[in-house]
Amino acid sequence: MSQTDARAAASARRTTPTWLIATIAGALGLFYAYAAWNALGNLLQAAPLGLNALGWFVWIFAIVFPLLVWAGAFALGYKRPPHHLLLVMLTGLALVAVFWLNVVAYTTLKTASLLA
Repeated sequence: MSQTDARAAASARRTTPTWLIATIAGALGLFYAYAAWNALGNLLQAAPLGLNALGWFVWIFAIVFPLLVWAGAFALGYKRPPHHLLLVMLTGLALVAVFWLNVVAYTTLKTASLLA
């Protein structure tokens, strides 16, 4: 990479408006928050049934995982151009969706293993 390319990339990073970064991260963050909120709702429905340690771990991790992925995607993408941030955030959202499908499948098929 030549010195002019490095300067051009550095100036492109500096010219990305903060409001655009916040809009992308916030708009996609709502989908991440929906996944966490949905997991919290399922935990509150399952808790009165008497969850064992595995059940608590599965549902609490299902709440925390989307937040961790959003934070990781934001950390990877906020210094990059806006379209890169968007792609990283969408990739993280796809990862959360796959994880959520795994949690739903596991809790549906192995319900007895999650209860005390």
